[in-house]
Amino acid sequence: MNPRPSGPPVLLAHGIGSQHDLPVSPFYAFAGAFAALFVSFLALGLLWSTSRFRGDRSGLALPAGLQRVADAPATRTALRGLGLAAALAVLLHLLLGPDDPARNPAPGAVYVLLWVGLVPASLLLGPVWRLLNPLRTLHRLLCGVRRRPPEAGRPLPPGLGQWLAAAGLLAFTWLELVSPDPASTTTLLTAFICYTALHLLLAARFGEAWFTSADPFETYSVLLARLSPLGRRDDGRLVLRNPFHGLDATPERPGLVATVCVLLGSTAYDGYSDNPSWINATQTSPLGRVPTATLGLLGSIALIAALYCLCAGATRLVSGPHPRPLTAFAHSLVPIALGYLIAHYFSLLVTEGPRTVSMALGTDNGPEPSPPLGPGALAALQVIAVVTGHVLGVVAAHDRSVRLFPPARAVAGQLPLLALMITYTIGGLTLLLN
Repeated sequence: MNPRPSGPPVLLAHGIGSQHDLPVSPFYAFAGAFAALFVSFLALGLLWSTSRFRGDRSGLALPAGLQRVADAPATRTALRGLGLAAALAVLLHLLLGPDDPARNPAPGAVYVLLWVGLVPASLLLGPVWRLLNPLRTLHRLLCGVRRRPPEAGRPLPPGLGQWLAAAGLLAFTWLELVSPDPASTTTLLTAFICYTALHLLLAARFGEAWFTSADPFETYSVLLARLSPLGRRDDGRLVLRNPFHGLDATPERPGLVATVCVLLGSTAYDGYSDNPSWINATQTSPLGRVPTATLGLLGSIALIAALYCLCAGATRLVSGPHPRPLTAFAHSLVPIALGYLIAHYFSLLVTEGPRTVSMALGTDNGPEPSPPLGPGALAALQVIAVVTGHVLGVVAAHDRSVRLFPPARAVAGQLPLLALMITYTIGGLTLLLN
């Protein structure tokens, strides 16, 4: 989340300081990124001729006792209670706390602990929001009062997939990055009430499956958890696995591409929206700041999506017809989105996260948090995160390509994907370093 051009200071800043003056040479950053991508592509083409990822069929089973504890009703009830208690605490702070993000922990809880904190939580523990989700808990409580099974309801519309979750993520990023006063208690309370009412009403109609398909934070957590070393096999066993296996098991559902493009495009917009030129453009635009910023956010997401669709079309031309040209390689964008999220929000999480918790506990009496890394180390972390995300995307795409296409066309079919990765890398590093 970026500083606003006017109004009271918002402490929930982007979290990376003066990113346009980071002490890294653009030449070395771009040269290193291109070298990593090309070397990875060539090595994979020479050494990786058959698919090695087995999706949900892989993994080293964890001890049965550990799984019993993880799946125990008491464990799940405790996690649901924790999520509900945290949501009620945020609601109380919105209702009773001061309308000042410097003294009210609610904005930090939403924009830092929830939005950014779900990244490491999902990577380490799997799709944790599925258990913490307070709306699921409320739905279950309401179903208990009505003596109705939580899963009871009408079938979800055919083809719904993740489209509504993508729309929800877009709405949240608009609230964070575009709305006139995103840290205002009035703004957050209104969003909180509308979000809760909408999802509970629709869950009452369609059952608990509604949250799996349409809840934006649950979809966000599940998608990131595909790269977690902790997962479940298709037989339900809790396992340790190569994260690539989990990524390979990403369901090719309608709306998957839209979901990943919203994550990539909104993070890209966050990267350039604090540029002085963009701030000046929004302030002087005849449309007004909010409409101009909205167009900027939508344009960023549309550009990411258009580039991916062009890549999918080119891949189909090079490799031959394929029944799923758009979704077949969408999973390879997930590590790229993760790299951008780490690059943009790492410093925000480790500075504002503890401060938000201290504020909620009433112990926020110390000095203002300082960045955990110096400018050089932070810049290196950001570049490494972006480049590593793209290299992982190349690996995931290569394995899928050698599985789907004939050997003679498998490597050639990846050339459009390599061009897409290079384009995304150029854009990501440019936002970080210029």
